[in-house]
Amino acid sequence: MRIAVLTVAAALAVPAALAQDYPKLKAGQWEMTLTSTRTGKDVPPTKTTMCTDDALQKEMTSMGAGVAKEMCTKNEIRREGARYVGLSECNIGGARSVSRTVMTLTGDTGYRMEIDTTYDPPMLGLKQAHTVLEGRHVGPCRDGLVPGDFVGPGGQKMNIKGIGAAKTPAPSRQPAAKPRATQ
Repeated sequence: MRIAVLTVAAALAVPAALAQDYPKLKAGQWEMTLTSTRTGKDVPPTKTTMCTDDALQKEMTSMGAGVAKEMCTKNEIRREGARYVGLSECNIGGARSVSRTVMTLTGDTGYRMEIDTTYDPPMLGLKQAHTVLEGRHVGPCRDGLVPGDFVGPGGQKMNIKGIGAAKTPAPSRQPAAKPRATQ
């Protein structure tokens, strides 16, 4: 499920490099299908559902920009009509990854993203991968979902709002020590 969440985050994060030039995706419920071929092995497609709103898109864009800034030495994106073409070079777990991404939009209600990535040295035995993520807006959020809810391929549900926020420790709930009386 973690890979699916990260891939969806990447899809929402593409606008980071484009700022206001990038069209927003329509708020509501989205269905996404992720298909991947890794070094010649087909991996069965996974289907996920996500409920978004403008605030979540902004948060994911900010998170994506932060991750790219920390991990990548190159992160270029250019617009070609309804397509966005990206090239990135990043360090992921000690492996250099080079990715070429092409995202094609269908207005604000659909997209298809193709990502070709190579890893050097291989990461978890993976030298290259071709991933396709297709998303389509299916209407307002339903089935009890609220913005940020992500339903994975096995039906597991989590809310990803705030997932990229820095975690701060909770304040101590212990009572303050009383000063000792001096005699």
